[in-house]
Amino acid sequence: MTESTATACYGIDIGGTKIELVACAADMQVTWRKRIATPQGDYSAFLLAVTELVASADAEHGRAADAIGIALPGVRDRQSGRQLSANVPALTGQCVAQDLSNRLQRPLHFGNDLQCFALSEAHGGAADGYPSMFGAILGTGAGGGYCVQGRLISGFNGLAGEWGHWSVPANLLQRHGLPLLDCGCGLRGCVERYVSGSGVAMIERHLGGNAANASDVIALADAGDIRARQALDIHRDLLGHSFAALILALDPHVIVLGGGLSQYAPLYQQLPAAIATHLFKGVQVPPIVPPRFGDAGGARGAALLACQPAFS
Repeated sequence: MTESTATACYGIDIGGTKIELVACAADMQVTWRKRIATPQGDYSAFLLAVTELVASADAEHGRAADAIGIALPGVRDRQSGRQLSANVPALTGQCVAQDLSNRLQRPLHFGNDLQCFALSEAHGGAADGYPSMFGAILGTGAGGGYCVQGRLISGFNGLAGEWGHWSVPANLLQRHGLPLLDCGCGLRGCVERYVSGSGVAMIERHLGGNAANASDVIALADAGDIRARQALDIHRDLLGHSFAALILALDPHVIVLGGGLSQYAPLYQQLPAAIATHLFKGVQVPPIVPPRFGDAGGARGAALLACQPAFS
């Protein structure tokens, strides 16, 4: 490996179904990557999986990376250090950061997985060059991260960008005849229960269908299924309202979509009008664009935390 491509740091993105490690050079180009399945219900197996993944990367490169950035799902209590993660239940209640630090024995930099996605897109990604950006992930859940001048704004509790846990207004639920749903965070009526990929499928099933996921709903709608098309219309209205609230609160110069629904091309043409419906006259909808790094953005963003921790 030449000096120009020598590994500077690793980024690890821990998701509900996969753990991905990327090795990055000093210019933040990904030089190597590996994915493994996430042990969702066994904490000891999770720690072992991450440790072995890092050992595999060290062996591949012939040396240990100087620093590692880790994108954790959910939120961490800054007083107790314990994690709350709906997507990886084994992590909830555990001091994940401390346990991984003890095992890996090198500098670790931790961030929220959604915020790491935003950070990656703000540096060399779809939002590169914009004064501010919001990265909104629409996957199994919904959430995001906010960057200003390339710097990740994490906030007092590290929660900045957790737009998925804002509440859907009662009048919207009533308009579409939707139930008030419990959320894994402990609140009720959270945006992510309705606008995430799993939310699309929930809406279709509530209308009497049996779609297992968002891909099923989209395929049915493309085939002319009226119920599936209605589900997508409702989803678009709810998502439009939530993005309108986001614009009023943060006014980002661009919104980058991530997660499975970011691959649904019609969303980029349809969303601006759906958002504008919920904004008062004179407020412009910012560009809404697909991600440049796709589902690898979280790991690259984690590497940015390690290589350039001033951005965190």
